[in-house]
Amino acid sequence: MKRSIIRIDQDKCDGCGQCVPGCAEGALKIVDGKARLVKDSYCDGLGACLGACPRNALTIEEREAEAFSLPEVHQGCPGSMARPSSQGNTQWPLQLRLVPASAPFWKNADLLIAADCVPPAFPDFHNSLLRGRKLIIACPKLDDTTGYLEKLSEIIRENELCSLTVAKMEVPCCAGLERLAAAAVKASGKDLPLNVITIGVDGRLK
Repeated sequence: MKRSIIRIDQDKCDGCGQCVPGCAEGALKIVDGKARLVKDSYCDGLGACLGACPRNALTIEEREAEAFSLPEVHQGCPGSMARPSSQGNTQWPLQLRLVPASAPFWKNADLLIAADCVPPAFPDFHNSLLRGRKLIIACPKLDDTTGYLEKLSEIIRENELCSLTVAKMEVPCCAGLERLAAAAVKASGKDLPLNVITIGVDGRLK
């Protein structure tokens, strides 16, 4: 049958993965450094993933394809689908590069942006910092931070966040996470107070 379905321009795609969590059906994944359509029947053709691509590599085309099948989607791997935690205290995915800018779990959320090292370094992370907040993790030193400012400012701008907290380590490279958050708030145009929490290398609050 001929129907609307996603088309990925492989010349434009740089494999950033931002489109993957934008597809609730799990129809997209990164293979050999490029976004690929897992299976025609996983794509509903509605294009919810289009705005997530910073290189405009995604379009909708009309072509012969298997019919969209919701039962097949439910049997597929849900590992990269954007969804709230069953515990209600966080969501998936967590990495800044992969989180969708628009998702129901951002509404009226208290957002915590934590450096990758904070959860393993701070034993009371879940009780003291994560409880009641939605989490994004990032590393200003080891990550490819291209697009981080744009993504974070979009999350702040497009959602009614209640608060924003940055949890960083006391090491110098972590200062980049605080600068990123402050720049994103400014770029968003929102009046959102920024709270910064620092964890020492000894695992204690500073």
